[in-house]
Amino acid sequence: MPQQPYPAFNQGAPVPPQPARGRGGRKLLLRIGGFVLVAILIGVGKWYLGKSDAESTTVGSCMHNKGTQISPDLEEVDCSSSDSEFEVVEKFDNTSDSTKCEAVKTSEIAYYQQGKGHNVVLCLKETK
Repeated sequence: MPQQPYPAFNQGAPVPPQPARGRGGRKLLLRIGGFVLVAILIGVGKWYLGKSDAESTTVGSCMHNKGTQISPDLEEVDCSSSDSEFEVVEKFDNTSDSTKCEAVKTSEIAYYQQGKGHNVVLCLKETK
């Protein structure tokens, strides 16, 4: 039997063309990056919205006690509001030492709040 000049080849189903490179991977990365960005923004939003008024207030802000003297619940209000009871004269972050307010001359009341890993001491003076 004579030898064939070319080896035999499979005459089965056609082979599909190679997929285009580059754009599919980039689209996937953009989608993943978009999801990660949205997740970060949601997390930051929940963190900020979950912060108490004591954590997010600043010196010079005014507060109203929605709670009682035994169980206070301060909320920030406009200083010209009739609800304004206290003005923040000093704020100490990441501490539970309310005696720090003793060194603040205008402070009449020390308010301590323990949060999710964030302790705050507010030194207050009455506005009324």
